Formats: sequence, C-alpha cells, structure tokens
Amino acid sequence: MKKIPFIIGAAVVLISVFAWLMFGWSSDPSTIEDMEIADHENMEKHIEYIYEIPLDSFEVIKGIVGRNQMLGNILTPHGVTNRQLYDISNLPSETLNVRRIKAGNKYALFIEKDSLQNVAYFVYEKDLVNYAVIHFEDSIHVEQKAKPVIVRTEEVSGEIHSSLWESFMDINVNPFLAVELSEIFAWSIDFFGVQEGDRFKVIYDESYVDSNSIGISTIHAAWFFHSGHEFWAIPFVQDSVRSYFDEEGNSLRKAFLKAPLRFSRISSGFSNSRMHPILKIRRPHHGVDYVAPLGTPVHAIGDGQVFARAYQRGGGNYVKIKHNSVYSTTYMHLSRFGKGIAVGTYVKQGDIIGYVGSTGLSTGAHLDFRFYKNGQAINPLKVKAPPVEPVHDTLRVDYELVMNSMMNALKKIPGIVE
Repeated sequence: MKKIPFIIGAAVVLISVFAWLMFGWSSDPSTIEDMEIADHENMEKHIEYIYEIPLDSFEVIKGIVGRNQMLGNILTPHGVTNRQLYDISNLPSETLNVRRIKAGNKYALFIEKDSLQNVAYFVYEKDLVNYAVIHFEDSIHVEQKAKPVIVRTEEVSGEIHSSLWESFMDINVNPFLAVELSEIFAWSIDFFGVQEGDRFKVIYDESYVDSNSIGISTIHAAWFFHSGHEFWAIPFVQDSVRSYFDEEGNSLRKAFLKAPLRFSRISSGFSNSRMHPILKIRRPHHGVDYVAPLGTPVHAIGDGQVFARAYQRGGGNYVKIKHNSVYSTTYMHLSRFGKGIAVGTYVKQGDIIGYVGSTGLSTGAHLDFRFYKNGQAINPLKVKAPPVEPVHDTLRVDYELVMNSMMNALKKIPGIVE
C-alpha cells in the first residue's frame, strides 16, 4: 500500500513533463523560429567574403596581369571556352574593356568546388577602388563594383630636420602630404629652402581601401612656421571654387597672366608629336608658339627669379624663371633680353624679360613659351588657377567663423604655435 502514493507521484511528474514537451515547447512557434534565425546568423558570421562573393563554395585563384598578357591567356587554362571569350569581348567596354587590361593589375578566379571545377566569377581590379565582376553562370554578364573607402580625419604636427618629405616619413605619416602642402603654400614658401627648426601642423583626410592608404583626399587646415614667420591655410568656398586663404582673408595664390604677350596669336599648340618646320621630323612640342611682330615685349607671367639666361642652337635666346618650388616657365627665340635680366634677377609679374625674335631654329618671329609643374611640361593653356581675390566683404563673417574654428583646432594639436 505504501507504493501507491509513490506511483501516483511518479505518474504526475511524467504527465507534467509530457505536457511541457507537447504544449509548452510547441505552443510557442516563435521560439523555434528565433533559434533558426540565430543558427542562420551564426552561419553567416562564419562565411568569408571577397569582392562580396562568399568563399564557402569556391576555390579562389589570385594573380597579377603579366606583361602582354591577354584575358584569354588567364581564362583558357581554367576551361573557359572560345564562345565564352567571345561573349566576354562583347561586354560593355565602359564596364570592362578586355583589350585594355593592364599589366600589374590584380585579378581573381572563383572556381566551383565540384567535379567540373567551372569558373563561376572572374574579378579584375581596374584600380585600387574599382573592379569588374564577370559572371559565368547562366548568361555571361559583368558588374561594375567598388571597394568601400574609409576616410579618416588625421591631425599631425612636427619639426623639420632635413626635408618636409623626410620629416613626414620620420613620424610615419604619408609623405605625399608634403606634396599637398607644397601646392597650397607654393606662393608663400620655397620648400626647397625649408630650414631645420621649421614646424608644421595639419588637419587632413586620408582615404583607405583594404586598410591601405590610397591618398590624401582633403586638407582642412594647415599652419607652417618658416624663417620666423607664420603661414596659415584656411579652406573656403568662394565663387563655387574651394581655395585657401590666410588669417587676413587673402588668397594664398597669385594668378598667372593668361599669356606672356599682349598682342599675339597662337601658331602652334602643345603636342606630343608635331612636325618640326625646319627639321622635318615629328617630335614633342611641349609649349605654345605665339606669333607676334619682331621686338614685341615679352612679359613674365608671374613673380619669380631668373635661373637661366643663355643661347642654345634650338631655342635661341631664352630665359627661364622659377616662380616657386612648383612652377617655372621658359621663354625662347628672343631677339634680345630685357633690361637688367640676368641669372639671379627677381622679376615681378608683367616685367619685360625679353623681346620677340627668331633666334635658334625658327622660321619667323614668334615666342615659344613653356610651362613646367614639378619639372614636368604641362599645357600652358590648360593651367587652372583658383580665384586670387581676397574673401569678398559679403562673405567675411562666414569666412571668419570657418577661420576661427580651424585656427583653434590647429592650436589644440600638441606642438608650439608662435
């Protein structure tokens, strides 16, 4: 008789467990759904992606386009047929021009993990950001995609002990920031003449892809201390153009004259292959020829220092002017030099540095004018200069708000501001 209560109690427990299993567990279908979602999310977390393609089903073969290597050389060894190559050749050229894949660019093949091992995707990196994806399943088509670009705002300060470039290298900062600063302060500071003890502070944006820097995108503000003087660079948009101004609202740039002659016409433009009128051979003409009467005054297009004044067989009498650490100009075929023009002479914008002539290899009176940026010849007619007017009176209040904000931000960066 004592066993009866025990049996009854055991039965009650079994019934309760059974009821919980049958009704408590299954009566809430959302619980099962939540668990399924959680399992799916956990699986997603473990799947790796490259170029937004999941890796779980593919073998990936990465490579670099070789010299003179064509797309067919890359794809054919992996079973891509001539018909597929033909279809690829007809893809939109603006998305992927198969005839212009570049040696040194990266690519990746996604091979299916089955017995056939067909190519599922081919990825070609056009540059550090943009890439094209060719799909092989169903019909061949291509997608244009871009890697995510991460922009970081950085602050840096330092002191120069050798060159600006090496100073940035010493503090593990992208040295191309030196190039950006030399552009901004080109009219104020000769960066070939920086001195030990000169200092700088910069607030800038640097862009990254795959944790690798792809360059300086924006300079928000800069300060430079050189030869006992402070130089500020505050960006401000005026007349729809973003330019840099100093603490008084003056532009950091000075305009070039549109042409070194006041009355002339262009007889020959900038070209990488021009028939020379005397030598009768094709060769580069990295300048602009201005036709004008013999003796027409030739003007310096900007302030600078004469660093060459001489005669050569091809260019005849010529003058070279260094305007700053970035820009220089050359004036050739002069009949004679301007008064007082000699190596080392400082000239102002508009000063007469010579007169139109036909010295050297020349078929008539003209000026061969050449424009250089960082030692490379550029087309003088395509030089774009931002506005050189100071901040307009109507924008002065707006500029001062920006200026005060940026100057305060620069002063807060560790380092001395005089």
